[in-house]
Amino acid sequence: MKRDIIFVGNRLTLNESFERYILRNIKNHLTSIDSVSYFDESDKGLFLHLESLLKNESKLIIITTKNTFTIVGKLLSTVTADNQILKEHMLIPSRASILEKGSYLLSHNTSEINVILAQEGKMLPQILIEDEQRSAVIHLFNEELNSAQTLLEPLAQNFDVRLEFSELIEGWIKIKIHTRRHGNLSQFIASAKGLMHHKVISAGNIAAFIIERLAKNHKKLSFAESCSGGLLAYFFTSHSGSSAIYEGSLITYSNTLKANWLAVDDESINAYGAVSAEVVLQMSEGAMNVSYGDFSIAISGVAGPTGGTDSKPVGTVYISARSKTSVHTERFHFEGDRNYIQEQSVLMAIKMFLNIDRELFFAH
Repeated sequence: MKRDIIFVGNRLTLNESFERYILRNIKNHLTSIDSVSYFDESDKGLFLHLESLLKNESKLIIITTKNTFTIVGKLLSTVTADNQILKEHMLIPSRASILEKGSYLLSHNTSEINVILAQEGKMLPQILIEDEQRSAVIHLFNEELNSAQTLLEPLAQNFDVRLEFSELIEGWIKIKIHTRRHGNLSQFIASAKGLMHHKVISAGNIAAFIIERLAKNHKKLSFAESCSGGLLAYFFTSHSGSSAIYEGSLITYSNTLKANWLAVDDESINAYGAVSAEVVLQMSEGAMNVSYGDFSIAISGVAGPTGGTDSKPVGTVYISARSKTSVHTERFHFEGDRNYIQEQSVLMAIKMFLNIDRELFFAH
């Protein structure tokens, strides 16, 4: 069964943060999304699109504005040979089976349609579609994609599950597991952990996993960021519970603040440059010293599109991950636009952090 999303009304996409909020809610509710479509309120193609989707088995969520809520109801009534009625101060198709404030569910043949009225600055009304498909996510570290597929695909067949692989960065593979008719998710995950010892984390959200693991062990974390500009801090603070483990982040773009806030040597900056192993190593030490934390991560690089040199082209990033007993610093080169380079830098920093204490994060 396909899972499709339709936005109807230009104002839903003009407000990008609101659009992201809606999609986050839907992704948390559905195991997968097959398509996302956008229509303005006068687009005559919407009727044909609805008609096409409802010819097949589908779970369809339609996000509307105040202006398009009634229009969508009228179109659905036409497609499903129904008429509209006034119910709970809303004009909706008469065969709507479940109704909540700002949301109703309509069944048609083998399809389900959930129409939702979204308003900026307000909580999204309840998503009424239930998703019966079971799935889970695991993260695999320090393994090549081809090797992971070779090892896990036969195991997936044994437990009647289907796998989707995505290499987030080198050495970090996100795997979505879908159950088939007689599939066993938990046994597959347990077997994958046994097969790839100290490489698998069975958590859908890595940030939430790290927060839970650090909190349980009373550990604290701090950052020193340059080219990532606070994105590493956002990776954690966008999740509830981060205050229990996160000390803070010093965003030191200028060399002056690297020296004054993090005690980076002027000699190192002058000799090696702000984007260097020597400087990022001192940044991670400075972040740990000022926070009295248990772990620190530092990032310094050239996110572009300008600022690169022959020896340090755009995409050059140095990362240092540190615990009280060990430290690892490495140079990387990432490709893409500025934002993608920043995001890859953060993911690589998280991977290095997990590897700095494998017993804490992978042993259980």
